Amino acid sequence: MPELPDITAYIRALESRIIAKPIEQIRLASPFLLRTAQPAITDAEGCRVRELRRMGKRIAFGVGDDLWLVLHLMIAGRLHWRPRGAKLATRRALAAFDFPNGSLVLTEAGTKHRASLYVLRGEEALQAMDPGGIDVFSSNLDSFRDAMTAENRTLKRALTDPRILSGVGNAYSDEILHAAQLSPIAQTRKLKPEEWKRLFTATRGTLTHWIDQLSSEAENAFPEKVTAFRKGMAVHGRYGEPCPRCGEKIQRIRYADNETNYCAHCQTGGRVLADRSLSRLLGSDWPRTLDELEALKRR
Repeated sequence: MPELPDITAYIRALESRIIAKPIEQIRLASPFLLRTAQPAITDAEGCRVRELRRMGKRIAFGVGDDLWLVLHLMIAGRLHWRPRGAKLATRRALAAFDFPNGSLVLTEAGTKHRASLYVLRGEEALQAMDPGGIDVFSSNLDSFRDAMTAENRTLKRALTDPRILSGVGNAYSDEILHAAQLSPIAQTRKLKPEEWKRLFTATRGTLTHWIDQLSSEAENAFPEKVTAFRKGMAVHGRYGEPCPRCGEKIQRIRYADNETNYCAHCQTGGRVLADRSLSRLLGSDWPRTLDELEALKRR
């Protein structure tokens, strides 16, 4: 699933292409994509894009005076920049947003239609979609710790809960915890002050590193290969491979449709967590599907 660094890279690539450009036409190939009836999606046609904004893992397109198109890519949704009027010729193609200089095409792999598009009117309607997680870059250590300890959760769950922290998911939470040298099943209310400092620093540092790298790449070409498994990651997607810090093999915990990767030597004092009882422990603190996780909203 595209997370904060990936969404930021998409926005950087789109800003130079569509800001101040009119949407000539919006073509929908899948009736399941659009989740709102009013305002009509055709209301956005002919309007210029005034701004792009990230809301967690969503991309919000500010259109005309007060319209917003809010796109959530979910797990397998991806964006592509194509020549103007590109055909929606494959099953994966869900929609195209046509501009004078090209077409933004949305595709989604697989048979489950999870990606979504909302058409909203006004800032208030847009803010109502925000799950409420804090932005780590506009917070300090105290506000970060307060948000993470509002409920006693495992670190893995707290980092990826959109009601707690904005834009972090399965991939970058693994990288953050490895950088902080903390266990994914450590409880938030049991962390020591020095561990909170490491976690806060690792969260900011990890996200900054990947935002800078992916945004730099997006300046040269549109980010066509957005993936959760990137060369240079320390642990995520690297089960069985050597830890770049200590050389021990990366371990994993598998539960439902989630997987957590970690280094036992660096993060858990040498203890291997990938057994059934600990998988159940982590699973009990985690929605069973990614859809359930993304549906969480602060009440």
